[in-house]
Amino acid sequence: MGRAGGVGGVGLLVVLVVGYFLGIDVTGLLPEQSAVQPSGPVEITQADRERGDFVSVTLADTEEIWTAVFLEQLGETYTPAVLVLYKGVTASPCGSASGATGPFYCPGDKKIYLDTDFFTTMEQRLGARGDFAAAYVVAHEVAHHVQDELGILGQANDLRAQSNETDSNEISVRIELQADCLAGIWAGQVKQRFGTIQPGDFEEALNAAHQIGDDTLARNAGRQVMPHTFTHGTSAQRARWFQTGLSSGQLADCDTIAADRL
Repeated sequence: MGRAGGVGGVGLLVVLVVGYFLGIDVTGLLPEQSAVQPSGPVEITQADRERGDFVSVTLADTEEIWTAVFLEQLGETYTPAVLVLYKGVTASPCGSASGATGPFYCPGDKKIYLDTDFFTTMEQRLGARGDFAAAYVVAHEVAHHVQDELGILGQANDLRAQSNETDSNEISVRIELQADCLAGIWAGQVKQRFGTIQPGDFEEALNAAHQIGDDTLARNAGRQVMPHTFTHGTSAQRARWFQTGLSSGQLADCDTIAADRL
């Protein structure tokens, strides 16, 4: 995987040990030949290790929950997603990943790409604070893998490729809002199955959904709000669909593709 920098010696050993015990793909932190030119060594900090630990726990929760939901509601087997934890820059079949791109799911290799510094960005720049806000973002990206497993994502991407920009954006909004709804299902299952929800956790997730709505991001950046350019949905829509999944817990209630009202 391409990235800006590499790790050697003791640092390399630390990354390998972290990856082994956390069960996540840390190739994005390892030195390797690539088309991306290195800009210097990557330092694996204690904060990076703590974020890796947090992401691993969240990912394990999604695996257990979606395995159960697929079996109970669909009678099908769920194949878990792989999460690539990286720092700086790395490569994916969907293009280069960096802090500027934010977390994303790549259907080309069925992996989620997450920069170790993203949670800091959420807190300091986006105003989305709290552990459960961070967990919501991971759950949202895992939800795209769920869509891929269900065949929804592939169909949507095929349709987008045949559509004009406005229609393509609308399809994208529906896909993103469905991922928010699926993240809501996950959140509800965390409470039901694990009992680890603390007061204020759901509010943290709802605040995160609000802070990364297209309209809020545009206003905070000093740009004009233009709904036809939205690709993820408004703050109100994102929060509402997360709440729908949280309250319902049913895949059938997350059908944003056919919904008349978003």
